[in-house]
Amino acid sequence: MRQGLIHPHSRALGDDAMTPILMVLICLGLSLGSRTHVQAGILPKPMLWAEPDRVITQGSPVTLRCQGNLEALGYHLYRERKSASWITSIRPELVRKGQFPIPSITWEHAGRYRCQYYSHSWWSEHSDPLELVVTGAYSKPTLSALSSPVVASGGNVTLQCDSRVALDGFILCKEGDEHPQCLNSQPRTRGASWAVFSVGPVSPSRRWSYRCYGYDSSFPYLWSLPSDLLELLVPGEKFIALPGAP
Repeated sequence: MRQGLIHPHSRALGDDAMTPILMVLICLGLSLGSRTHVQAGILPKPMLWAEPDRVITQGSPVTLRCQGNLEALGYHLYRERKSASWITSIRPELVRKGQFPIPSITWEHAGRYRCQYYSHSWWSEHSDPLELVVTGAYSKPTLSALSSPVVASGGNVTLQCDSRVALDGFILCKEGDEHPQCLNSQPRTRGASWAVFSVGPVSPSRRWSYRCYGYDSSFPYLWSLPSDLLELLVPGEKFIALPGAP
């Protein structure tokens, strides 16, 4: 409260004379409080990603990177639902750059992360979540085509992922693209240890290569080793890109 706003003889004027002054101060405080709330939310949310990927084999290195606007002065990374003690050991100069390296990932690093940045005493909104997955928690499952791996162009095929371990969740990932596309099976009865996926329609102009993973729904960020690669064969004329073609 600023002393200069109070009249030096306000005590002599009595309580009635002080009331308007106090009302002005209260309104001023409410105005500043609401403006502070608005300013704390005007910084746009940062981007959070993992290099080289968010799905990492146990023991491999990975770096989580948070990027805010050009005026960002520092960053904060946290894991949802369960604190991550490894974050506090990152060197401060890296944290100020939004870099959070993990030299050798373990089960303890897996989870769902978000980040923030601050600039001139204001924090940004939270980033979109990043799900950091560690593979190798269980032995690899088996992936097979229920009918045949040879599929007619335009057709569909059902793939089945089987695990020797009692798991109730399965992931099917299409490989060969810049960003692998993954499908998550519907939750199954615990101990079922298998899931089916429908794939298609397929065409001969692309590769159709898949791997699958299994996981326990109680630990959704810990996956098995990947299955062996299954490649579907689609008879037909292969697409050949001509030089200079779009």
